[in-house]
Amino acid sequence: MTTRQLYFDLPVRTGRTRGDYFVSEANGAAVAAIDGWRNWPGRALLIRGPKGMGKTHLAHVWTREAGARLISGLALTEADAIPGDVAVDDAHLVAGDPARERALFHLYNLTLAEGGHLLLTGDGDPALWPVRLPDLGSRLRGAASVELQPPDDRLLEAMIVKLFDDRQIAPPPSLVAYLLRRMERSAAEAVRLVAALDDAALASGRPIGTKLARDVLGAEDGADILPD
Repeated sequence: MTTRQLYFDLPVRTGRTRGDYFVSEANGAAVAAIDGWRNWPGRALLIRGPKGMGKTHLAHVWTREAGARLISGLALTEADAIPGDVAVDDAHLVAGDPARERALFHLYNLTLAEGGHLLLTGDGDPALWPVRLPDLGSRLRGAASVELQPPDDRLLEAMIVKLFDDRQIAPPPSLVAYLLRRMERSAAEAVRLVAALDDAALASGRPIGTKLARDVLGAEDGADILPD
């Protein structure tokens, strides 16, 4: 019996190394862009796409490879406007906050003026971000960008396995196949389902498998979770 099968509430350990990132047609262009970071047009790149598709993971990979700083858009301040290579994760979160917008604008300008490279990640099209600072909006719309596509089957399967692995769970292959046949085809849903199964297993003491998945999915449709 594994430690996780004893249902201790172990911490989630998110793997964010290059080896943890599964490459498919859905994200191959973004991975190639990270590999070619020294040749980014204008030395800036925006990676955008649906939540849960690994934008933060790629930002971590790049900062390790480039020796760059990593800053959250939500925590960005004027003090972060320091020359060098830098990644701003969740850059869309600066939109609508005057102080964070000014901080990103100054960081953008100073980084490029001093010969550094800037990686931005964000949800959706930057043209739709509610940015109030016109010069920042212009910068974001003009930056080279690569879009992560919705996950294909191979990537979604790898995501589910990794999400379980982050929780120190080894799912049976039959469970992964079962989920792939029944779930909404999105990275966000994969994150939600794995968390729901882990929570249900911890609460009930039942093993994580297709029976528990059937009951969790049924409960979400209004049925009760039944004991084994």
